[in-house]
Amino acid sequence: MSKIDTRWIREDEPLLDAALALRAGQLVAFPTETVYGLGADALNEDAVRAIYTAKGRPSDNPLIVHVYPGFDLERVVRQVPVKAQKLMDAFWPGPLTLIMPRRENVPYATTGGLETVGVRMPSHPKAMELLRLADVPVAAPSANRSGRPSPTTAAHVWEDMQGRIYGIVDGGPCTVGLESTIIDMTGDVPMLLRPGGITLEMLRSVIGEVAVEPSVAKGLAISKEEHPRAPGMKYRHYAPKGSLVLLRGSDASKTRYLKAHLPEVQGKAGVLASSEWIRQMQQVLDVSELHIEDLGSRTQPDTMARRLFGALRSFDENGCTDIFGEALQEDGLFMAMMNRMRRAAAGVILPVDPVE
Repeated sequence: MSKIDTRWIREDEPLLDAALALRAGQLVAFPTETVYGLGADALNEDAVRAIYTAKGRPSDNPLIVHVYPGFDLERVVRQVPVKAQKLMDAFWPGPLTLIMPRRENVPYATTGGLETVGVRMPSHPKAMELLRLADVPVAAPSANRSGRPSPTTAAHVWEDMQGRIYGIVDGGPCTVGLESTIIDMTGDVPMLLRPGGITLEMLRSVIGEVAVEPSVAKGLAISKEEHPRAPGMKYRHYAPKGSLVLLRGSDASKTRYLKAHLPEVQGKAGVLASSEWIRQMQQVLDVSELHIEDLGSRTQPDTMARRLFGALRSFDENGCTDIFGEALQEDGLFMAMMNRMRRAAAGVILPVDPVE
């Protein structure tokens, strides 16, 4: 693709030019509370196809349509199920995507060839203002090259997308840091397709029974033969350039594993860890040669989630060839974190506690 003179739109700049660019079929990256999105008019097939080209994204990977408060959903959705409305009332604007039957005017390029469309209403003030000014439904996957860790700052977007898109709206660091929860509302029982900031427990507290897609429960991608019903279900995602393995066990056991295997590392080693494990590690190991990314305390999952993608990118910036990560528990927000971490590690989790 030909190189574009990408604009960096500062936090204090007006958004009208960016909104008009979206209406004209251009690509504009913008902040949401989850990650930065790469936006195009969801009803403009050529603009949507340009997203796939800019990202290097497979064309059967569906996109999420972003709308603003007051937007008429009938412009993109044939019907809103009762339980979907309950979830909107509870969690919109916010990090929740609802999959519903598409209207015929929503092109298959947006839905990945499906008869359904995922819709969400971001809560970031910059996103809401941009969407309102553009007054078009905006398809927006994460604003990174396909397979890379998702961007949580404008600088991350610039790193991946400079020269490929019209502009980048700088809205500061994202506050959630993980992509939205995705729930399919088209079946008799709603089904969680991707965990996120709206947890499974929160969903069930509003609408009762919610099933979990088997690939989510296993933390693995669906098979190559299956058609993904939502972003992030099929293809390699979130991965740093170095190899990542997740260690499951006590902090002491993970440290013993590191001590035994660090001498085997031929390049530079990195560690992705909670503050608790890092403190234990520092009592036993000389960590001066390691690149350590501290996600924060396990008592503060919000902080850990917000730091995850930036940490994965930092390993690339520091040339880490071998990365050892901490496998977390798999409930609440940790379920969403582990979903991304498993994908980044190609599903490799090593139990390191002694076998009794």
